[in-house]
Parts: sequence; C-alpha cells; structure tokens
Amino acid sequence: MKAKDIMTQDVATVRGSATVAEAVRLMRLKEVRALIVEARDSEDAYGIVTETDVVAKVVAYGKDPKEVRVYEIMSKPCIVVNPDLSLEYVARLFANTGVWRAPVIQGDLLGIISVTDILNKGDFLENPKLAYLEQKLQQAISNARSAAANFGNDSKEATEAWDLVDEIEAEAGFYGLPKPEKTARELFFERPTQTVAVS
Repeated sequence: MKAKDIMTQDVATVRGSATVAEAVRLMRLKEVRALIVEARDSEDAYGIVTETDVVAKVVAYGKDPKEVRVYEIMSKPCIVVNPDLSLEYVARLFANTGVWRAPVIQGDLLGIISVTDILNKGDFLENPKLAYLEQKLQQAISNARSAAANFGNDSKEATEAWDLVDEIEAEAGFYGLPKPEKTARELFFERPTQTVAVS
C-alpha cells in the first residue's frame, strides 16, 4: 500500500500572510489538525501549520492570534511525501523526524497523509511487511537459482539476482527476521556439486 492509496485528497490550505485566528477558524470549519501553507510561486516551498504550532507558539505565550501571522509559526519547508512511497517508509519517515502529518506532493499538492491515516486506512494488520518480505525472499531465491542454472553461477544475470536476494534478506532482518548463520547466497555456493553418472 502506498501513500496515495490512503492520503486525504481534500486538503485545507492557508496563505502564510493569514492570521493565526483565521487559520484556527479554518481548522475548526474543516475539522482538521493541520493546514498546508500555500507556496507563493512555483519556486517556493510548501509549509505546514499544525494545532501544536498554535498551542505551543501562540496560546502558551498569551499572544493575540489576530496579531500573529501563520508565517511566524509555520514549518517551511516542510517534510513532504512522494505519493508512491510505501506506508512502511512513510511511517519510518514520521518516526525519524517526529512529524505526524505531511503533504503528499509530486509537482503539485495532491493530498495530506497523517499517522491517523496509516493507523485507520493502512493494511499493516492484514499484510505485515515481514510476511510480505519472507514471500519476496523465497521468490528471489528461486529466481537466483534459475538464473545460475540458465546462465552460469558467475553470469551477470545470476550476480544481479543474488544481489537482490542479499538486499531483501537485509531488509527482512531490519524488520525482525532472525539472521541465519549463512546467507542464501552462501548456502547456494557451498552446496556440493552434483556429478552425473555415465552408464
């Protein structure tokens, strides 16, 4: 599942010059926790203003929201997500940056994705990443063995196929697959060579 599959397409946007009071009214009206701050032109970056920004930077200091502008409290440029990024990577991006929502952008603003979207719309319960990787790993091992049988152990095709196996094994290890004593490639290349009996 990818970001574009679960993102919210109806994105609430606001100008950076708007007051925080206007932004809060828009958040309440749209029932959202964040607004995407519009880019001024094609060379400009998108920004984001969240309910946390309002509370931490305006309310906490007793500032008048009618006097503070969105550009004073927003994050810009903000973390953005590619629509084709898989949910695991979106979740990891959020975890690594401490961001909980981000605009989905590919040239233009396409939507917004949040941790709530991942939790409520994601397929991680039905299709955990580790089970998916285990399945992909078995298929990759089978393909690598076939490439070695068809083109030779040292062929470019076999080497690329085994490189893919190594890559999937490493990613599966990241997600918790127990690390074997020997990789699939090592096991394949240390197997005894079969001799054909001539009658």
